[in-house]
Formats: sequence, structure tokens, C-alpha cells
Amino acid sequence: MKIVVLGAGVVGTAAAYWLARDGHEVTVLERHAGAAQGTSYSNAGLVSPGDATAWASPDALRTFFKGLYRRDLGIRVRLQADPYFYLWTWRFLRECTTAKMRANTLVKLRLALHSRECINRIEDEIGIDYDQRKKGIVYFFRTQQSLDTGADNYRFLGENGFPIEIVDRKRLVEVEPGLADAADKIAGGVYSPIDQTGDSRLFATRLAAHMAEKLGVTFRFGTSVEGLDIEGDRVTAVRTSAGPVPADAFVLSLGPESGVFARSHGIDLPVYPVKGYTVTMPLADPSKGPTMGGADEDSLIGYSRLGDRLRMSSTAEFAGFDRSHQPRDFATIFRTARDLFPGAADEKQAEMWAGLRPMMPNSVPVVGQARFRNFYLNTGHGHVGWTMAAGSGQFVADLVAGRKPEIDPQGLLYKG
Repeated sequence: MKIVVLGAGVVGTAAAYWLARDGHEVTVLERHAGAAQGTSYSNAGLVSPGDATAWASPDALRTFFKGLYRRDLGIRVRLQADPYFYLWTWRFLRECTTAKMRANTLVKLRLALHSRECINRIEDEIGIDYDQRKKGIVYFFRTQQSLDTGADNYRFLGENGFPIEIVDRKRLVEVEPGLADAADKIAGGVYSPIDQTGDSRLFATRLAAHMAEKLGVTFRFGTSVEGLDIEGDRVTAVRTSAGPVPADAFVLSLGPESGVFARSHGIDLPVYPVKGYTVTMPLADPSKGPTMGGADEDSLIGYSRLGDRLRMSSTAEFAGFDRSHQPRDFATIFRTARDLFPGAADEKQAEMWAGLRPMMPNSVPVVGQARFRNFYLNTGHGHVGWTMAAGSGQFVADLVAGRKPEIDPQGLLYKG
């Protein structure tokens, strides 16, 4: 079949790989000049099934309301004129119960574990290098109180098949010697040995280059998606800035723009943008940097060692489609970098970036056929899009081929 994938972020690019691997003739449309120039450009770098706990939770509910008037929190909420923001918020708040949080978390965990295997499968098949490290991830807490409370979510993951180790300060430093200088500021944490890290932009751009050269995938960069041509219950073509692109099937992976695009064609897709901030710095002294990925749970900052670079990410800001940023937005990140890894990073050469995550109210991505017989969704991955991209792409390829999916589809399929 001829298949068009809308979007060349890591989610769309991974889907294109599995579809091309099945023998389909694949074209990828992307408004930017290259792959992974939007949401996938600069995330925390964590491939982290250990971070599968759904955002929508009783704790998030309390923090969400505090975020209306405080800028020092990991969640910030800016009231907007967009009426859809309030509808999305209402849906989000309905998911913030313990029962729903746990149900959503189990769906995310299932996909995240599968996706980690899929990332490694792609790596093995084509020999891709993306500054990957497979040493695990540490999730740590500054106080005993926050450790006692926060570890409960990880214990829930552990009870459902995810390997974890609850560690005290001494064991944490044994696992991650890069935190030795900050050990007296940390009470303990959780070590996830199967989590890993890597640069999603390198992964997507190098995968795209491989597909173009070896699998015949066509990438049409600088091409904006404008709409769909529809006949009956089928999509016949995508309207673009360069004219219509016909195909037999279509996969929507437009990141934060997915919701607006889908709703313009009568598909109820509650994807909303949530802004995050990242800083990438060269390691002036690599011996003082982390050896694996980590998350400072009290500061809500994630980080990765990407080659000789340190990537740090923070904040979930509800600000519509605003991608702007100011120096003050990164102050907490820089302060945390100095606190955890003194003398490691070269702040003078820091790259500061802000991008939008495509969030569903229940924190679970949505995959599958939507309204039209040949139109598929693969979007809404939120703050763990890099973690779940390869797995959701393989999943959607199974659906397009009519195969039994490799994982249980419950909770992932679009219901409309």
C-alpha cells in the first residue's frame, strides 16, 4: 500500500520505519526542514518505562491548581482565551483519581516496556547510534518524607512486572557515582536497571536517513499539512502546501498540532500542548557528570548524559501554542545542574530550548483507526513520547497490516 505519515518527529519517523519494513510505500510529510525539529528536538533523553505513572493523579490535581498562581512549581497554568483549554482541563481533572491513575499507568507501562524493546530492535537491525546508554535511570528524592511518599508509585510499577530497587543514599551513589558530590542533599530513591537514555533527535534524523537510503521512504520536508480530501468513509489524499498527496492509508503523528487537525475533520481527539524547557550543555569535565539518566523528583527535573553533553529538562506549562522562552525560565535547571554536578557543565555554551508536548487528559497516547476506514492516529504521547514512540509505531503497523498486535491493545485504541 501507499501510506502517508503526517509528521517526522520521533513518533512519526518510528511509525514510518515499521510500515516501510512491512513493504509499504511510505511518504512522510513534515513542515520543518528536517526530522525531529519540533517536540522531538530536545527532550530529557530518557527512555523510561519507570516514568510511566500517569500525570493525571490526585497529586497532579493539587499541583495544577497551585500552578495558577505560583511560577516555582513543576506545573504552571496560564489562563487562556482558548475555550478548548477549559474543556481539556475538565477532562484532565476527571482522570485525577487514584483508580484512574493506576489504570492509565498500567496501559502506559505496557506500551513503554514494549517500546523499549522496539527501540533496541531498531538499533540492532540498522546499527543506529544516538548517544545511547543502557545503564538504567535513578529517580531520587531530597527528603525522607518525599521518598516515603513518592516511592509508592514505583512500588506499584514493581508489583506489575517492572524491575526496581528502592535505594538509600549510600546505594544510590554506588549505582550513580556522578551524584557523589550531592549525596548529602539526597535521602534516597529508586533505581530502574532496565531504563536507558539517548538523543531522540539523533535517533529520528539518522533513522530517517537510513529509511530514505535503504527502504525507499520519501521525506517531503518543508511541506505543511493543510487538510484531508474525503470521499465517503475514506481519505483519498492529504492537502498540503505543495499540493495533494494521495495514498491508500494515512497516519496522524503531528505532535501538539494533532488535536486541532483532527478536530477540524470531526474527530474528537483531546490532544493539548504542554510546554517544557530544556538546557543542553557540553561537559567541561565529563568525570564530574552523571553516568546514567536521572530524575530529581522534588525539583521535577529529568536529565541525561548524551555523549559528552548534559541534557536537563523541566516544567509542564499550560500556555497554549506559545513556544517562546526567557532566561528566567531556565534558572531552576541551571541551579539544579550546579547543585547535582558541580563543575561538570559549561553553562556558557548552553543551548536553551522550549517545546510542546502533545498531552491527552489521561496521559495515555491514542493509536488506531479514527472515523475514516484508512485513517489512523498515533499521537498524544505527552511527556514520555521518546519512550513510547518506537512501540506505538510498531503497534500501528500491526493495525494497518491487520495483524494481531504484539501487545494487548486495551486502553490504547481510539474509541471516538
